[in-house]
Amino acid sequence: MERYQSLGLVGEGSYGTVLKCRHRGSGRLVAIKKFLDSDDDRTVKKIAQREIKLLRQLRHDNLVNLLEVWKRRRRWYLVFEFVERTLLDELEQNPNGLDLNTSRQYLFQILRAGAFCHQQNIIHRDIKPENILISHSGVIKLCDFGFARTVASPAEGGVYTDYVATRWYRPPELLVGDTKYGKPVDVWAVGCLFMEMLTSQPLFPGDSDLDQIHHIVRCFVFEYHI
Repeated sequence: MERYQSLGLVGEGSYGTVLKCRHRGSGRLVAIKKFLDSDDDRTVKKIAQREIKLLRQLRHDNLVNLLEVWKRRRRWYLVFEFVERTLLDELEQNPNGLDLNTSRQYLFQILRAGAFCHQQNIIHRDIKPENILISHSGVIKLCDFGFARTVASPAEGGVYTDYVATRWYRPPELLVGDTKYGKPVDVWAVGCLFMEMLTSQPLFPGDSDLDQIHHIVRCFVFEYHI
């Protein structure tokens, strides 16, 4: 961290913190994700190593760019390009939703990011407003690949954990504990995001997994009767 000047905390989560920093030599602004002690926590170690592995192989205009990685005193540090705000920030500033044209532009870029990941046989598994970065010029960057993973082939019969994706963006198969899901889990999350962009309200704001299923069923039963 000696080469970087910390400018403040950007975010904090279960597995570490994200700092806004400036490179002392070039003056470039970056975001540094500092994980918790990964040698003492297997989950943190697994998430950190998975994110590093996937982001080193994924390069796309709509994916956050990993610049540098190091480990110091049993902690992983990931250096990313700094992007000014998130989709969550946009929604909080626009309580009645974003305009249709802006929502379409964001949706197109989010779909490009997701499609590229899927072409590389990778599912993100945690698409939500906090993980959609937006630059001043309106460029979308999908970030936080801690829950992402490679999809197994049908012959391999991949089985995955169902404890992924923030509840409001989980598809029904995850809510009922299915462990043989695939790329459609990301598509469902993007659909939920699009409706939220238009209204600034979550489409299915469940308080629990059971309540989440109730919101989904009620929505589709209502549509069916109409």
